Amino acid sequence: MTTALINPTVNSEDQAKVKAIFDQVEAQMGFVPDGLKLYSISPPLLESFVGNVGYFMTHKTLSPELLAMIRYLISNDAHCRFCIDFNASLLINKLGKSQDQLNAATENPDNSPLTSNEIILLKIALASIENPEKVTKEDLDKARAAGYSDRDLFDAVAIAANNKAFTHLLRTFKVEQQGVFG
Repeated sequence: MTTALINPTVNSEDQAKVKAIFDQVEAQMGFVPDGLKLYSISPPLLESFVGNVGYFMTHKTLSPELLAMIRYLISNDAHCRFCIDFNASLLINKLGKSQDQLNAATENPDNSPLTSNEIILLKIALASIENPEKVTKEDLDKARAAGYSDRDLFDAVAIAANNKAFTHLLRTFKVEQQGVFG
């Protein structure tokens, strides 16, 4: 197992805030992911990150399957083992997808185990990371015709961008597997 390059320590004045956040995460998930533990080094960013995650967990129009597939495919492209494993586990164990379906999606997003409308939005989110200049008005109009609002479009691209940034933080500080912080 790779050793993390930094060990997040929380100063005494922020310990109660971080503990409260981690207690909520543990109550929701049963554990605190090491990727989240990394954020505890900066409690204001931890709070912001958890708020962002909470927003997407209760999104009114973007399904958990779509959001997890965006994160899974972005993580796969970024070669972030922690995020790949985390999102694959979520997709398989909680959302009923198979490893074969995930492999097919990795080969071609059109093969993702999503609705045809969700695939439209998935492809915009992926393109926004791969080559944002290639996202066109026609792409957005196609998503709008599929029933998505401009907020949905923005949110799908935002989760892709946020996930890309998260993968780079984890990879930079070598937090690539659960258990790195013990």
